[in-house]
Amino acid sequence: MINSLLWLIPLLPLLGFVINGLGRNTLSKSLVGIIGSGVILASFVLSIAMFFELGSGAQKQFTVDLFDWISAGTLYIPLSFLYDPLSAIMLLIITGVGFLIHIYSVGYMHDDAGFAKFFAYLNLFIFFMLILVLGSNYIVMFIGWEGVGLCSYLLIGFWYTNSNYASAAKKAFVMNRIGDLGFLLGVFLIFTTFGSVEFARIFPQAAAMMPGAGVITLITILLFIGACGKSAQLPLFTWLPDAMAGPTPVSALIHAATMVTAGIYMIARSSVLFDLAPDTQTVIAIVGTATALIAAIIALTQTDIKKVLAYSTVSQLGYMFLGLGVGAYTGSFFHVLTHAFFKALLFLGAGSVIHAMHHEQDMRHMGGLKAKLKTTFATMMIGTIAIAGLPPFSGFFSKDEILAHAYQENKVLWAIGLLTAFLTAFYMFRMMFLTFFGKYRGTHHAEEKVHESPSTMTLPLIVLAVLAAIGGLINIPAVFGGNEWLAHWLEGAGIKHHALTLDHATEYALMGVSVLAAVVALIFAYTRYVKNAHVPVADEAQRSALAKLSYHKFYLDEIYDAIIRKPLDAFSKFFYRIIDKKLIDGLVNGLGWTATEGSKGLRLLQSGNVGFYIFMMVFGIVALLLYTFLSIA
Repeated sequence: MINSLLWLIPLLPLLGFVINGLGRNTLSKSLVGIIGSGVILASFVLSIAMFFELGSGAQKQFTVDLFDWISAGTLYIPLSFLYDPLSAIMLLIITGVGFLIHIYSVGYMHDDAGFAKFFAYLNLFIFFMLILVLGSNYIVMFIGWEGVGLCSYLLIGFWYTNSNYASAAKKAFVMNRIGDLGFLLGVFLIFTTFGSVEFARIFPQAAAMMPGAGVITLITILLFIGACGKSAQLPLFTWLPDAMAGPTPVSALIHAATMVTAGIYMIARSSVLFDLAPDTQTVIAIVGTATALIAAIIALTQTDIKKVLAYSTVSQLGYMFLGLGVGAYTGSFFHVLTHAFFKALLFLGAGSVIHAMHHEQDMRHMGGLKAKLKTTFATMMIGTIAIAGLPPFSGFFSKDEILAHAYQENKVLWAIGLLTAFLTAFYMFRMMFLTFFGKYRGTHHAEEKVHESPSTMTLPLIVLAVLAAIGGLINIPAVFGGNEWLAHWLEGAGIKHHALTLDHATEYALMGVSVLAAVVALIFAYTRYVKNAHVPVADEAQRSALAKLSYHKFYLDEIYDAIIRKPLDAFSKFFYRIIDKKLIDGLVNGLGWTATEGSKGLRLLQSGNVGFYIFMMVFGIVALLLYTFLSIA
């Protein structure tokens, strides 16, 4: 089945895109929803069947060649797919969570005029994401990589009549291109070094090289730059919070479960290279830790419910990079999986709140919603407990695995990771308490209209809540008597499992400290926002200096504006006024003026007098004879 039907998994979403795209003005909304969701469900069913076939067989890697794509000299690039334990898990995440988000979108976007176009874009995004994770070489991966970048632009700026939303889409597109340049340069260097872009040819050659080789370090640094752009790491993370301009299902699909994890997937896929570059791993760990901490601090003071979740996503991605940097590839990918469950749940839950509040996103105007949004509240609380790392929910297992590896490698990184875990629990429970507890702070008229979302929106929440609660069971650590199934599964994809060398007592202690930090954060948030009924102030003057720094996102956008955009604008204006207008335009216009003025004189020679023409002909003959004579002489 794998060899014969694998190509159908990405093809079905592409067909959905074509049908809904071409029929957007003729198909009914019901039919659009059925087609858009149905093709993803079909891909999900195929992914499940192939997953079990892979698990039951002895062969753990399948390469499916579709056709020869590029062949020039020594460069040979087939359009081929690689199906192994890593891509198998990614297919389940993309199609499974993607299907739930499609179902949710049927209810959320029902009244939108661009309903069919929205589903076409979602299907196209799923297609490119599947190409990204199935590619058997870096070029096919790069096609998917660029495709999801295009789709993110289309989906973030879906409501493009709002200039701020359109600007957010352009910002995401441009910042991703910066990272993509690093990725592309890394691929060029890979081909120069190994003579191929195929994983099957690169990794065996790399495995024979000495650790710390300069070329491997440079390759991995360039690949990491690409990952920084796509997975929103310092200094290229500011696009992701602005991307909340898109409809909430977009936030859940692209910025929680799939696209932003592409960088983690790419590094995990290239783990053979990164294991040979300890300096790069150190950089990854430091950048990931810094990103996690800074984003968590920013999330502490945000009042827009989606912005809180956006910075939470950035922070959790930082956690994943911390895991990659300390060699915890399994832990990092485990967190990709659990994060897909609880963050998609939280974004969709936030969308349910926004839908009930008639597009109000400011938590200062909410409060007391748990009585009217019982399903949304219950499911979001499960997601919050999971992301806070409280046992036995999924986030506890994946986050603690990363922290344990960080403790083993570097105690400072572990301490910062623990602080970030504390902040995560605080700002997430702060969001829940401000939204669902206390008294309603909006208008009485708006309160009367608050109601639970339709079943098309609440059913995906329930499914994701179950997954967020039990998802950690797939990789129960040895300290709890588990067999670490995910770690052994990923070894079939060539991802080395760096086992912990800590004794069980130390592991229990680390878990206890982490859970204690989350509980203290919960109590602190409850005391401040429920017991003392504190509401974030709207007046800028009443904020402390630290609160202003956090609320304004450390002024990173303003800093980038001052040191990058404005100098580039001034530079471009100089080139426009001096180089373009005066030099280039002056040269072109000067040539035109010369031709025009010269022709004015030459046309006087065309007098119509035959005698004058004969005279000029004779003059020309004499001149030629004289020139010939002088040349011979």
